[in-house]
Amino acid sequence: MENATGSVLFSVLGFIAFFALLWCFASIWVSWLGGWILLARRFRKETEPCGDLRIAGPWFHTVTLRFLTRYNSVVRVVAANDALYLSVLALFRIGHPPLRIPWDEVSAQRIQGVFRRYVELRLGRQEQIPMRISEGMASQLQIQDRLLTLS
Repeated sequence: MENATGSVLFSVLGFIAFFALLWCFASIWVSWLGGWILLARRFRKETEPCGDLRIAGPWFHTVTLRFLTRYNSVVRVVAANDALYLSVLALFRIGHPPLRIPWDEVSAQRIQGVFRRYVELRLGRQEQIPMRISEGMASQLQIQDRLLTLS
């Protein structure tokens, strides 16, 4: 009886360990594929947002990064006076440190999708990571207004 209980416990712990490793691997893979890790090299958040803040997400918003890597309802975007701040929910934070991208490292253009229009941001002058958000989200964050004030 003791051997069977130990075997079941070992199997359960093994499954939990396997799932945790798989979760970590998947999170890091998505971060690499989407370009988040590349952005984190230069834009890791070290200060808090300041000034007029506009916040969108994470719920009911989709953010799409490089290679159509979709972050559905997990990315919080904060447009502050000094920079664009991006963070993911804690459960998905592995490989996704919070980012602070100064406005002079962001460009934007409107693009026509199959069914609706989007705003595509280019993050980092060197990295050029595309980030596609809905026009509604861009309007809520006042992205165009913030970029126009820099010009």
